Amino acid sequence: MDQPIVLLIVAAIVFMLVVGLGFTLRVNAKRKGLRDRRSIDADVTGELKIDDISESVAKEKEATRGSEVPTEPANRLVRLRERLAKSNSGLGRGLLSLLSRDNLDESTWEEIEDTLILADVGVDPTTELVDRLRERVKVLGTREPEEVRGLLREELIKLVDPTMDRELAVSGTGDDPAVMLVVGVNGAGKTTTVGKIARVLVAEDQTVLLGAADTFRAAAAEQLSTWGGRVGVETVRGEEGADPASVAYSAVERGKSENTDVVLIDTAGRLQNKIGLMDELGKVKRVATRPLGEGHEIDEVLLVLDATTGQNGMQQAKVFAEAVNITGIVLTKLDGTAKGGIVVAVQRELGVPVKLIGLGEGADDLAPFTAEGFVDALLD
Repeated sequence: MDQPIVLLIVAAIVFMLVVGLGFTLRVNAKRKGLRDRRSIDADVTGELKIDDISESVAKEKEATRGSEVPTEPANRLVRLRERLAKSNSGLGRGLLSLLSRDNLDESTWEEIEDTLILADVGVDPTTELVDRLRERVKVLGTREPEEVRGLLREELIKLVDPTMDRELAVSGTGDDPAVMLVVGVNGAGKTTTVGKIARVLVAEDQTVLLGAADTFRAAAAEQLSTWGGRVGVETVRGEEGADPASVAYSAVERGKSENTDVVLIDTAGRLQNKIGLMDELGKVKRVATRPLGEGHEIDEVLLVLDATTGQNGMQQAKVFAEAVNITGIVLTKLDGTAKGGIVVAVQRELGVPVKLIGLGEGADDLAPFTAEGFVDALLD
């Protein structure tokens, strides 16, 4: 073979090898650049692998857990009083207007009675209040608005009864936590109220554990866990349809082992099955005390009532009082559609105090109840 031809073949082979090597290097460079770019994009945009995403979500949940700071109780009470004054001003103003008339004849006193009864005060308390007012107005012979307002304020405060103990039982016995059972029908705002009470207690530097013993309503446990997570409170829960008493027991047992100050237990509220529900509540109450020391019963049983239900709420209260020993009442939705007199009626019927009131859906729309503050709000 001629030498020029051999050289040409060798040159062609070398050229092909160089081209192939260059192509390989270019492909590898592109791949490396793409990997580097992905790495840079992940740093800039947060793009992560599947494992990294799970870890990131867990960290984010942990960071946001307990991120909400509840409003101070004193500030919350002031705001609620302002809202109560706006929503119930018709009752106070109506009574003051009637009592300030120049001629307080029998017809006027009947109007005063009607105003109180329509406000859900109840017949017997209304009769007592009107009789006392008639006597005092007759003796004093006054029609001055400020004096009349003073008389009405004094009598209304007596009716609401400032002597009742309205403090929540949040002090445990020995090494036991305080255990609070919250009962009421579905729709009254029971689970929401449990979450709001937890916020109140956290704001007062109490440690709290929630028990989701309403295992029959699918969303109840999740709803309660969400409330707890917002203020850094854990929730003990079971499977849907699990025995409510066992969940309550587990919550109290864990609360005791962790030296928790208060264990708050949410319960079912299917009033359409009264006998079954009341038996279940009785069982929950009995079983929940088993991890506690001898003689330590449930510290607080709060009945949540929707203030807008009027006399229906009164019937509900009677049913629950027969099943469990109610120690306090939480009146929810005490806004413009409710009638303030329900406070008097339910206390008179059950012989237990209203301890908390709620006026809306906001996280901090729950505050301690006081007779003086309530009456002043009515008359503002």
